[in-house]
Amino acid sequence: MSGVLASQAINAMIAAGGIAADQPFAAGQVQPASLDLRLGRHAFRVRASFLAGGGRSVRDRLGEFEMHRIDLSDGAVLEKNCVYVVPLQERLALPADVNAVANAKSSTGRLDLLTRLITDGGVEFDRVGAGYSGPLYAEICPRSFSVLVRPGMRLNQIRFRRGKVALDDTELRALHEKVGLVSGPATISEGLGFSVDLEPQDGRLVGWRAKPHAGVIDLDRIGHYAPRDFWEPVETEAGRIILDPGAFYILVSREAVHIPPDYAAEMAPYLAMAGEFRVHYAGFFDPGFGHAAAGGSGARGVLEVRCHEAPFALEHGQVVGRLVYERMEERPETLYGAGISSNYQGQGLKLSKHFRAP
Repeated sequence: MSGVLASQAINAMIAAGGIAADQPFAAGQVQPASLDLRLGRHAFRVRASFLAGGGRSVRDRLGEFEMHRIDLSDGAVLEKNCVYVVPLQERLALPADVNAVANAKSSTGRLDLLTRLITDGGVEFDRVGAGYSGPLYAEICPRSFSVLVRPGMRLNQIRFRRGKVALDDTELRALHEKVGLVSGPATISEGLGFSVDLEPQDGRLVGWRAKPHAGVIDLDRIGHYAPRDFWEPVETEAGRIILDPGAFYILVSREAVHIPPDYAAEMAPYLAMAGEFRVHYAGFFDPGFGHAAAGGSGARGVLEVRCHEAPFALEHGQVVGRLVYERMEERPETLYGAGISSNYQGQGLKLSKHFRAP
């Protein structure tokens, strides 16, 4: 068998000790096609981002880069533009035929909170080789806002895979013809293309831009903050906006997509030649996202965009990313948006769950 491991397989790995943790696993931690990872009790402020590298441990490399250690027990602020490494509560002992990939959770990405997984012997961020046995660490760098964190918070997630999982373009076209993955025409090239919506049906609001000198966000406070204390509204000018270098934007895709129950998906970056910007996002889409079987009717993708060296004119309908569909090993017991806490089912343009409705 091959495919992305579903929730029941993840629970079986936990029961067999292939996934272990310092504290008992929490309700809702196992998602339809992934496992939420939890912060441990301490963070290490480091002077630079790093990977362990072949044959070396993260703990040993911390000795080279650590500046000071922070106790998170009573809550601690991770400051904007600083880099931290946090040992996670979970650890792995993967079977020889199972690898894993990690990504930021949706709310993490929408706060421009760069969170990447690192492992002992790792030579890539967010990638865990088949058969890996050892601890897990989160590298965290708040880019737009300083954040208050505590042990047990879930900033990133991990997905387990066996064998070839990604659909090629021929398979993806066949799936689209069968179930209609996207509203409107499908742009399929190494995945399903996503374009940006800069022509809203109502009003001129097309997105939000992070304010450069906002306050601290307590990640435990849901629906608490006024959007305009942290964000500036972005309005369209004839289907175009100008991205400022270094600025972070929340935009939305033009297309409404759905993920059938037997599939998962991951957002992948579009070619750098497309322009002076990068779409940085939380990349996992679970089975049932936007799908009728989970109470959805299509959902648009929220785009987390950062402009690079030069101002760039972003046009309505410009392709900015692609969605790579992956087959599940089996259908999950519970789908995204059906019987679980799913903050973004049926979403349009939406900030993270920490903010009140505008």
